[in-house]
Amino acid sequence: MSDPGYPSDRSDPGALAEAVSAAVRSVPDVHDLHGGAFGEVATYLPGRRVPGVRLTDDGVELHLVTRGTRPLAVTVEHVRDAVRPLVSGRIDVTVEDIAE
Repeated sequence: MSDPGYPSDRSDPGALAEAVSAAVRSVPDVHDLHGGAFGEVATYLPGRRVPGVRLTDDGVELHLVTRGTRPLAVTVEHVRDAVRPLVSGRIDVTVEDIAE
């Protein structure tokens, strides 16, 4: 079900989080990922973190900022479509803000 060019398992969470981050940022109406009010939404790795992407036991949690050029429901569905080949399970998307 996953693309062979991307990590689809949790053996390398850093590579998976980076691939998910790139997929989310490739969606046209996504301005950026968002780390939450206190930067708590992230994948923490040795010496670095991937903000806005939290890998969970049953999927992934994403927090983002949109450009606001499309309806939010459309942007959220496009984000889910972009990430679905990379992760199995739930894809929870939270829109934190709309960029000006």
